[in-house]
Amino acid sequence: MRLRTDYSNWEPLAVQEVSSIFSGMSIDWGIAGGWALDIHLGRKTRNHSDIDIVVFRADQQVIYQRLKNDWTLYKAKDGKLSLWSADEYLDAVNSVWVSRDSQSPWAFEIMFMDNEQDNWVYRREKTVQEARVELFSTDENNVPYLNPAVQLLYKGGVEQIREKDSQDFLSVLPTLSIKEKTWLKESLKRQFSMGHSWIPHLE
Repeated sequence: MRLRTDYSNWEPLAVQEVSSIFSGMSIDWGIAGGWALDIHLGRKTRNHSDIDIVVFRADQQVIYQRLKNDWTLYKAKDGKLSLWSADEYLDAVNSVWVSRDSQSPWAFEIMFMDNEQDNWVYRREKTVQEARVELFSTDENNVPYLNPAVQLLYKGGVEQIREKDSQDFLSVLPTLSIKEKTWLKESLKRQFSMGHSWIPHLE
């Protein structure tokens, strides 16, 4: 098993470069992470050390077959990065790191989402769901990105929220609709029955 430990060795692709790779695939996908929120805002609010793409887990072989000739794919599991083999279905792996070869910097990360039929399912609290058709928006260049309330749920749905994620939340909060604020608030309440620091801002 070939491992890599150069976790900070990033030279991320630009949004348009990522779009050119994924736009020809017949699957649902979108830009995620901090970039998704900046696309939503229409401006760059901070530097981004990486770039994330979300796809549905069921589409992983489409991804693998499309990328395998030009890219090297590493599955991230238990804090280790090891090669993703051709015959391996990733049912307990949530992200794949991608580089040109075993020596090149990381170019982008693919993150798997789960679904039940036509609904996206939040893996940290499976009662939180959203219709797949509501999951993505597109910018003026037709680049799909994860809708902000869903992206903020991923950022806020951890025990220790990073400072940059709190900053992202406060930057995006004024742009959320009442429906989005309510959805995010109720989703956080389901996951954190004892309360969450973002909920008062969403009231």
